[in-house]
Amino acid sequence: MAAAGGGSSVNPFLSDSEEEEPRDGGGNDPGLGGPLSPQQHEEEAAVEVPGVLPGLRAAAPGEAGWAGPGAGEPPRVPVDALAAQLLRDQFLLTALELHTELLESGRELPRLRDYFSNPGNFERQSGTPPAGGAPGLWGAAGAAPGGAAANRAGSISTLDSLDFARYSDDGNRETDERVAVLEFELRKAKETIQALRANLTQAAENEVPLQERKNYKSSPEIQEPIKPLEKRALNFLVNEFLLKNSYKLTSITFSDESDDQDFELWDDVGLNIPKPPDLLQLYRDFGNHQVTARDVVDVAVGVEEDELEVTTPTLGSMPTLLCRFQFLIVQKLEDQINALNSEKWSLTEQIRRLESEIDFLKNENFAVPVVCDLVHVPLSVPEDNGSYLDIRSSDNDSKHGKTEEISLSISAEADSKTPKDDTLNSLPSKDREKLPSCALSNKAAIHFDKPNRTLSPAFHQALLSFCRMSAESRLGSEVSRIADSEKSVMLMLGRCLPHIVPNVLLAKREELIPLILCTACLHPEPKERDQLLHILFNLIKRPDDEQRPMILTGCVAFARHVGPTRVEAELLPQCWEQINHKYPERRLLVAESCGALAPYLPKEIRSSLVLSMLQQMLMEDKADLVREAVIKSLGIIMGYIDDPDKYQQGFELLLSALGDPSERVVSATHQVFLPAYAAWTTELGNLQSHLIPTLLNKIEKLLREGEHGLDEHKLHMYLSALQSLIPSLFSLVLQNAPFTSKAKLQGEVPPIEVTRFPRPVSPLQDVATIIGSREQLAVLLQLYDYQLELEGTTGWETLLWVVNQLLPQLIEIVGKINVASTACVHEFSRFFWRLCRTFGKIFTNTKVKPQFQEILRLSEENIDSTAGNGVLTKATVPIYATGVLTCYIQEEDRKLLIGFLEDVMTMLSLSHAPLNSLKASFVELGANPAYHELLLTVLWYGVVHTSALVRCTAARMFELTLRGMSEALVDKRVAPALVTLSSDPEFSVRIATIPAFGTIMETVTQRELLERVKMQLASFLEDPQYQDQHSLQTEIIKTFGRVGPNAEPRFRDEFVIPHLHKLALVNNQQSVDSKRLDIATHLFEAYSALSCCFISEDLMVNHFLPGLRCLRTDMEHLSPEHEVILSSMIKECEQKVENKTVQEPQGSMSIAASLVSEDTKTKFLNKMGQLTTSGAMLANVFQRKK
Repeated sequence: MAAAGGGSSVNPFLSDSEEEEPRDGGGNDPGLGGPLSPQQHEEEAAVEVPGVLPGLRAAAPGEAGWAGPGAGEPPRVPVDALAAQLLRDQFLLTALELHTELLESGRELPRLRDYFSNPGNFERQSGTPPAGGAPGLWGAAGAAPGGAAANRAGSISTLDSLDFARYSDDGNRETDERVAVLEFELRKAKETIQALRANLTQAAENEVPLQERKNYKSSPEIQEPIKPLEKRALNFLVNEFLLKNSYKLTSITFSDESDDQDFELWDDVGLNIPKPPDLLQLYRDFGNHQVTARDVVDVAVGVEEDELEVTTPTLGSMPTLLCRFQFLIVQKLEDQINALNSEKWSLTEQIRRLESEIDFLKNENFAVPVVCDLVHVPLSVPEDNGSYLDIRSSDNDSKHGKTEEISLSISAEADSKTPKDDTLNSLPSKDREKLPSCALSNKAAIHFDKPNRTLSPAFHQALLSFCRMSAESRLGSEVSRIADSEKSVMLMLGRCLPHIVPNVLLAKREELIPLILCTACLHPEPKERDQLLHILFNLIKRPDDEQRPMILTGCVAFARHVGPTRVEAELLPQCWEQINHKYPERRLLVAESCGALAPYLPKEIRSSLVLSMLQQMLMEDKADLVREAVIKSLGIIMGYIDDPDKYQQGFELLLSALGDPSERVVSATHQVFLPAYAAWTTELGNLQSHLIPTLLNKIEKLLREGEHGLDEHKLHMYLSALQSLIPSLFSLVLQNAPFTSKAKLQGEVPPIEVTRFPRPVSPLQDVATIIGSREQLAVLLQLYDYQLELEGTTGWETLLWVVNQLLPQLIEIVGKINVASTACVHEFSRFFWRLCRTFGKIFTNTKVKPQFQEILRLSEENIDSTAGNGVLTKATVPIYATGVLTCYIQEEDRKLLIGFLEDVMTMLSLSHAPLNSLKASFVELGANPAYHELLLTVLWYGVVHTSALVRCTAARMFELTLRGMSEALVDKRVAPALVTLSSDPEFSVRIATIPAFGTIMETVTQRELLERVKMQLASFLEDPQYQDQHSLQTEIIKTFGRVGPNAEPRFRDEFVIPHLHKLALVNNQQSVDSKRLDIATHLFEAYSALSCCFISEDLMVNHFLPGLRCLRTDMEHLSPEHEVILSSMIKECEQKVENKTVQEPQGSMSIAASLVSEDTKTKFLNKMGQLTTSGAMLANVFQRKK
């Protein structure tokens, strides 16, 4: 079982009680299931079965405690024992169904989960059962426990689930390979997702750096910042509290402001985090916790830590407080002891240094002959600017046989101002190089004891030469010189880092970033700094999403430290070098660096070199991610640029970004680049004078040139840009209002309604962000509404431009749109909706609606007027209805919308005008279920209207409203209305209901409603009064062709196809050729659509083929080109019937399907035959190709 089970430690065939009993034979075999891990114990302990205590199982007959049928209600069998029995007896399908049921009810059994998630349990391999009679799966062990071979019995299959490809020639049932592969991949993906979410949850818990946590612990008065996980958990509990206590509006506000969190699901907080009690329970439980006295001291009193009295009364117990205060006092005393020890050590060192300097200065020749226990290491190291201890002996030692001395190289740039340094710096350079000392620094000379021996210096050198030193290599040279100043450390790092970096693992190279940056900042040599920054940008071959921000953070820190001049001279060239790098990750780093470094560059460089670099990358780079980063960096540049000459270049970049083929780039443009550019445009005064008018002119030009084919993509591009500019335009109106000087934050700030503004796509499009603060915006909004309602717009130039120039031009553009273009109508509808919601209800009612009403002129005297009818057929109607009248949903707004739609329906019907504008309104409104009741109210007005023309229009509109409507509404509101219209005195009204009835057959599943519709359609077809109604027959055939392929199969087989056959027969007798051709053409389209459906053999022989033959008879005389196609269709259908007859002995499976299934089975079994029975090898089969 170890091999087949993939290392599982759970025996799936034993219940909990059986696992606790001693095992015989192979009980100690690790493959048979060792002790459970703690996690598994916890999982099993978490599974509770109602009515059964954990660890117990039902007694079997014959055992003590078993009660017969007459002894009352039998004990309930534990689910775990039942699962073990099913697995032991090989009832695997039953066990799987049990597992599924338990999963759906939230009571997952670890035994079943472990068994079905282990692919080894389903391997087919040859072998014998494990020793000791340990139970195992027959399919995995190859034999039944008794040793006799046992074939797996096939489960009872329904006709729907029968799959003939799963049976081989000898009748044995084989595994469905494709299903097994997909299930395995799905299971592994879910496990991976769970593991990743667990890791993310744990990572979120540990986000506060260690040093910060130490600071918080050492200073309890400092509140530790809230962790992301804690914030999400508290958000969830607060929202739960608000909902439970009927603060629904506050809850909605809270949900909108926390839009990154799903308050419906606790698992969104953290997958493996238990849900705490609600806020009320936490509050009530608060008094049970101990609170230290220090926690409850009033901060206004200013009590110091050592002034706290031990006997202060607290909420907790007294002994605990005593211990805590004693601990605090001890800790403080220990800190004082440590500080005093440190001060003592410092003073001692200072005394020693001063004494050493005094001794040093007493020597007139600055040379003290001493014998040092040091090796003579001949080195030839180039001089540095720093100070190093050079462990080379004096060159004259070997020549003159004098006492060994240590030469100290002292930098001429030493920073110290001690008397010793002044004396040393006054010496000639040659004397300084020969200064004898054994000091660890240039401030102290260390003397080594002279041995009381008579050995010659040459003998000493020869003796010490046996110590193995390596000073000839580069590294030996660095090791032999010890840096004793910051400058020399920087020089040493500059030399060593280029040799260290290549030998560090790629996955850990970001650990070198601080070292590289510090060295690059402080190194005195420009050439070395350039090399180090080059190393930084080339540190990682393909930096990922975590490594790039680390490098960017370092670059920003470098820029802050060194200033704009060095950033331009040292960092920017590194970016420029990698602008065309072959790896997109490197180019992405360059694009992100340009934005991150923008605040720290000279302003001339921002608007010239950096802008040119980003422009080049936007135009030339093929990677979407790189262009997206370029757009974000361009947005940042636009926030810092101050050269008005670059405005036009920015506009061209904006148009290029909006037209980018990548959705990611366009989204980044709307979120970052466009708002930043709009802010600059506003400062320059070009928003109303250039940017918005230019975009409007481009839209008008598109509409003029698109009479024969509008470029809807470009229209969407320009209109979406205008839509993103609405918050900037409104902010401009507020900031230039007459009341702006009065807007001061005094007293209570009026709150802004949650739904006052549409949700912005980015913080940069939030009006509060553009204005400066939400409080300032609230004050301005209050004054704005007051000004509009009571004082008017005199002298308010920015608002007058919107009212007198922008709105008329927009309404004129709307009138030129093709009303049949659903996409264009939707785009403009959303634009006007955002415009009206942003500018407010008073502006919409007093400025926007009057302009539309003036153009539409909805009055009775305009019914026969050509001008009035003309505008009612344009896109102005649906855009006004769906973009302006739906902005607000109070009762008066709904009444206004209903009245407008009723008037439009009446006027278009009475004037015999096209209904396209009304249809567009119904389609746009019908997409939102909130307006279904409103649309049905409008249609009922048409149903009971006195004019047959209006009733006919209402009947046709029902077809558009049915899609997406709930079946309850269809049953209660639509069906009665259609039945009423189907008995209308006017035949045209009855005929108009047929498409709606067909749509019900296509979209509804309720049996009773379908039967009612079927009866109504049957009455149209069979009632003698409709026999000569050519238009009715045409409408029915068109409806059958449209809904037949999607309708319920039973309705199609029993009703649609037989009646099409009858209509084809009747059409053969039609004497009027025009009517006969018309019916035949529609029949041809209906049969073409239905030929793609599955049609049974009886239906094919009795109705479908005869109908096609009748139709071919009509087409032979009326349309020979159709006759050729019909002959081909008939031949194909006849061939299908013949093939089915031949294949009946072999089953209903087609030849092609059997060939495909056999080929798939052969390939899979060949692949399986190449593998051993190892579980690890089997897993490779299920890996997806990359």
